[in-house]
Amino acid sequence: MTIKPDIWIEKMALEHKMIEPFVREQTRDGVISYGASSYGYDIRVADEFKIFHNVNFTVVDPKNFDDRAFVEFQGEICVIPPNSFALARSIEYFRMPRNVTGVVLGKSTYARCGIVTNFTPLEAGWEGHITIEISNTTPLPARIYANEGIAQVLFFASDEACRVSYADRKGKYQGQRGITLPKL
Repeated sequence: MTIKPDIWIEKMALEHKMIEPFVREQTRDGVISYGASSYGYDIRVADEFKIFHNVNFTVVDPKNFDDRAFVEFQGEICVIPPNSFALARSIEYFRMPRNVTGVVLGKSTYARCGIVTNFTPLEAGWEGHITIEISNTTPLPARIYANEGIAQVLFFASDEACRVSYADRKGKYQGQRGITLPKL
């Protein structure tokens, strides 16, 4: 017998704490939607942001990241400058089972405004807040609304657990909380 995807997501979230906090039904009245969807889960962006700027003339280097490359902002509406970039985090904390991998995709509401979120996998065995990479590809300032939907996670489950999980490999982003900067 096959379990319907939306019921499976709810079961995994409630029984296995895969998603916390978990919103059972998609919320959309007056907000950019979030919560359980047909085959995935629409995550919300928290009210913490790191907005990149070039005031200090730093170079962005993933091997030697200089945190003077951004300013920190906390609030309900984050304005990302034209052709700029920000980091944020999901409100939800994920615990991926050994037989489930997730893929994060940007929401079309933002994409239609030239705001792009990076695709990222949530590997089997990984847990943490999702660090969200947000690019404003337009020549105009762009608004991001905290506590509302920003991206969707699609889940892929196997009948068997993976041989080596992200946790087994001691992945560098395991258990991340808050906005996590690049690590080597």
